[in-house]
Amino acid sequence: MSCSKIITITRQYGSGGHDTGKILSDKLGIPFYDKELISLAAKESGISPEVFAKADEKMTNSLLYTLSTGLYNYGNGFSAMGDLPMNDQLYILQHKIIKEKAEKEVFVVVGRCADYILKEYDNVVKVFIYADLEVRAKRAAERKDIEPSRARQAVSKTDKNRANYYSFYSGQKWGAPENYDLCINSTHLTPEQAADLIIDYMKILDNQS
Repeated sequence: MSCSKIITITRQYGSGGHDTGKILSDKLGIPFYDKELISLAAKESGISPEVFAKADEKMTNSLLYTLSTGLYNYGNGFSAMGDLPMNDQLYILQHKIIKEKAEKEVFVVVGRCADYILKEYDNVVKVFIYADLEVRAKRAAERKDIEPSRARQAVSKTDKNRANYYSFYSGQKWGAPENYDLCINSTHLTPEQAADLIIDYMKILDNQS
């Protein structure tokens, strides 16, 4: 099917959200952005991708102060960017890049508060993917070579970090159903099956338009 929508995917750790997004982009023939946004932000800023990778989807307490004092304005460039911690610099750059791309193309993007960043756009389908903790812990242990006894803790810690990051930058609750168009429980689904569900949902939307 031809695609006229941007798809944002918010995901619990170990739910298969990244793989679902990649498969979805391949099926629809549109670009996919996840870690790719780090490379784009690094290229634009001149900062090492490795430095940004360590700050990815983590939050600090500085950006709210910076925004409240007017040191930075999304519409007017990057004033005082050098005074911000790496986490905030990366968020601001990714915010800018996501919006710029939304003006030019449709794509699939994973994480990065993209659903919030694009909240004013009409052509966005916002998806949340979740799964049972035991299933996610098993997937994490297999993929990251983590001891099974530590996998549950790693999954819970990563989800907490993502929830804090999302809440801090968006002011909304991560995973709250009302923030998304489609919530998928991937406990019994492969990433390809989850991608097919999203495509089926988009077909329903197209038939209604």
